[in-house]
Amino acid sequence: MSAATPAWSLADIPDLTGRTVVVTGPSAGGLGWYTALELARRGARVVLAGRTPARLAEAAAGLRAELGAPDLVELVVDLSSLTSVREGAARAADLGPIDVLVNNAGVMGTPYGRTADGLEQQMATNHFGPFLLTGLLWPQLVDGGGRVVNLASNMHRVARRAPLDDPRRQERRYARWSVYGETKLANLLFAYELDRRARAAGAPVLALATHPGFAGTHLAANGQYGRARGGVASILDAGIRAISQSAAAGAWPTLMAATADLPGATYCGPAGLGEMSGPATIVTSSRLSHDPSAQRRLWEISEDVTGVRYP
Repeated sequence: MSAATPAWSLADIPDLTGRTVVVTGPSAGGLGWYTALELARRGARVVLAGRTPARLAEAAAGLRAELGAPDLVELVVDLSSLTSVREGAARAADLGPIDVLVNNAGVMGTPYGRTADGLEQQMATNHFGPFLLTGLLWPQLVDGGGRVVNLASNMHRVARRAPLDDPRRQERRYARWSVYGETKLANLLFAYELDRRARAAGAPVLALATHPGFAGTHLAANGQYGRARGGVASILDAGIRAISQSAAAGAWPTLMAATADLPGATYCGPAGLGEMSGPATIVTSSRLSHDPSAQRRLWEISEDVTGVRYP
């Protein structure tokens, strides 16, 4: 942590009574769940946006067991499906102004597959779905003078190129971890370009990004085996948890980005060695993530794929 960067902790989260925060991917025990927990603890109305009613009910039950009677809304949104995103955003119109959208949901290292929209699974879920959701919720974010927080990863640094190929064609041999890194680079390119465009348009919305370091979640096991328990999936899941920081600690940078007094295009992550763990602070991203031409081109591709244009 830089000497010029003040320490940040959960105690710095202000009272959020009257605020509405949408958190995607709030599965029980994951980064999104712990993000939702601390925001609800401070009085926010938290919209849990997840793939299935069963997963949402489980997450909400856990939050109620922890907090008593938090103000929760359950919203079904499968980010791998553009149709589901449109349907979820239509239901979200009744929420009124939105103060924060946390684009937390994602998949990691999945086998090759195409969605019903013809998109590679990781790019569809980690980038195109969040891009569309953000665009459809944009008027509510403007009304709330809100902010958008994209969850990236240190894995964005493995990307040697921005994901600017035709997203409906497989032009290169599929390598799951390279593609995952490119989706996380896309999260940063999207955040930085969104913040630039919002400022140019005079929109009162900030866009920031964050990464959790090495956090003990089920994401890797789910990506590799489609489950977190049973056989080799349990072994992988247990191994990751043994050497990583907790999911609760992994949520700290997201909570900082969502609530601290920060300028747009700020990137938050852990302050420890290699940004693997530790308290939240302001960090830096790769040179490629700051390439304005890559930011602009990815935005244009994303508009074409999703059919949404904003700000």
